[in-house]
Amino acid sequence: MRFIVTGGYGFIGSAVVRQLVAEGHEVFNLDKKTYAANPAAIAGCGAQNVHACITDRPAVAALFKAARPDAVIHLAAETHVDRSIDGPSAFMKTNVDGTFSLLEAALAWWQQSGKAETFRFVHVSTDEVFGDLGPDDPVFNEHTAYAPSSPYSASKAASDHLVRAWQRTYGLPAIVTNCTNNYGPWQNAEKLIPTVIRKAVLGAPIPIYGDGLNVRDWLYVEDHARGLIEARNAEPGATLLFGARAERTNLDLVKTICALLDELRPKSGTYSDQIDFVTDRKGHDRRYGVDPSSAERLIGWTPDRDLDAGLRETVRWYLENLDQNLVDSDDRLGLARS
Repeated sequence: MRFIVTGGYGFIGSAVVRQLVAEGHEVFNLDKKTYAANPAAIAGCGAQNVHACITDRPAVAALFKAARPDAVIHLAAETHVDRSIDGPSAFMKTNVDGTFSLLEAALAWWQQSGKAETFRFVHVSTDEVFGDLGPDDPVFNEHTAYAPSSPYSASKAASDHLVRAWQRTYGLPAIVTNCTNNYGPWQNAEKLIPTVIRKAVLGAPIPIYGDGLNVRDWLYVEDHARGLIEARNAEPGATLLFGARAERTNLDLVKTICALLDELRPKSGTYSDQIDFVTDRKGHDRRYGVDPSSAERLIGWTPDRDLDAGLRETVRWYLENLDQNLVDSDDRLGLARS
């Protein structure tokens, strides 16, 4: 099959590209190459890379004409919560207007392609659109009302609504997915787990927002990527939630990583002594958790890796690839999506 993947130089997007190419598909990666892009993550894999922004309508239209895709997996987005608080305009442009641009191009292609029954537009979103949960609340499901807390999650909620509107109004065969926190190799250095590992091995304070008791469900990135590829088999209009039923507090997660580092890269003392509680983030959601029953039921997806095994594999990868993880564009960052 022929796929357009947007944001294929990103953390999740690169995992999708690698898996698609390994399965023998033809992949066109549309990526603006922002600070979060890492071309090394798909170097030499055989994807065709197009350097353009998803808001560039002529470039997007030209790509659809050249690629003649059977499916689009749309991941390109601004995703860092702290950055959205400091500068929300980029999030509105990329996440909202960019999605609109893609929908217009996809609709035009679908209407004239002759692939009316088989084409799919898979839109990748986040559990953050649902707001947050209390400690005893049931986890999010595909029927949970939207209640975004940050400019980032609000922009993603808006893009989700656009996709559903194009599906209902125009019949575009679209599927919306919402995932929980991802982790694994090739994640941008400013995210939580790479930051913990980087700070630890550099002997620097390991920052944790607030009291560290914010709860997240953690999903291994390769499992999520496999789900996104399989999502094209769902019926148009479906909503799929991807999660691992692996909730941990941020503090427990960081302590687990420190214990793995004590084992895999021992030093005098313990890495957990470097934990440093810092001022909490504005509007910091307390708990996320999703019910992945929709993905299990509709496409037969389940994650392969449990959190303990996945974390061990992830820590080993970063220790072996420290050059991918030692530079952060802003030392304040690395706390969001946590």
